[in-house]
Amino acid sequence: MAKRGKKYLEAAKKVESSKAYSADEAVALVKETSTVKFDASVEVAFRLGVDPKKADQAIRGAVVLPHGTGKVQRVLVFAKGEKAKEAEAAGADYVGDSDMINKIQQGWFDFDVIVATPDMMAEVGKLGRVLGPKGLMPNPKTGTVTFDVAKAVNEIKAGKVEYRVDKAGNIHVPIGKVSFEAAKLKENLAVIYDTMLKVKPAAAKGTYVKNVTVTSTMGPGIKVDPSTIA
Repeated sequence: MAKRGKKYLEAAKKVESSKAYSADEAVALVKETSTVKFDASVEVAFRLGVDPKKADQAIRGAVVLPHGTGKVQRVLVFAKGEKAKEAEAAGADYVGDSDMINKIQQGWFDFDVIVATPDMMAEVGKLGRVLGPKGLMPNPKTGTVTFDVAKAVNEIKAGKVEYRVDKAGNIHVPIGKVSFEAAKLKENLAVIYDTMLKVKPAAAKGTYVKNVTVTSTMGPGIKVDPSTIA
């Protein structure tokens, strides 16, 4: 087990590891227990009763947070002609086709999210080996493969986040920064939680939401009582 620093240990004393706090208490604690000097990110983790190995339980999607994440996403759009102009008008940071593909093949990654029009996917697919491991490959399930590039760019800039269940049945999603007002963090948390309930696979058996935990960057995890989130 990794050795914890003095600041972390002091912060951890404020959290009862076995207790599930109300959403209001958890949000207050996550702000109070941030131990870093920068404006730490706040993340929620869900442990779900699903089997990610089964295609009908491999949860993946995206949702727009009402208050964003506190991070301005740099958006790259693969599009041509009028769609390229639409992307530029919507505020995309980078727009291109084969020129951008070549840049990425040469090691350029100064972007956070990729949007691509469906007609560009055959070319973008060539980048699968480099984009896939980084989680940057556009996907229809997250709304990043679309002809409505303006809507996609606007949503991402407004605070759209992607979620994807991992091999252990967990989903991690950013919900803001420690500097956010507690009410805004709670609202973002509520939207994510509501989304998790809506995407529950019909094939999932038993308890669906097993655990909800919020944490700040390098801060202690704080369990949340799901019944208090809405």
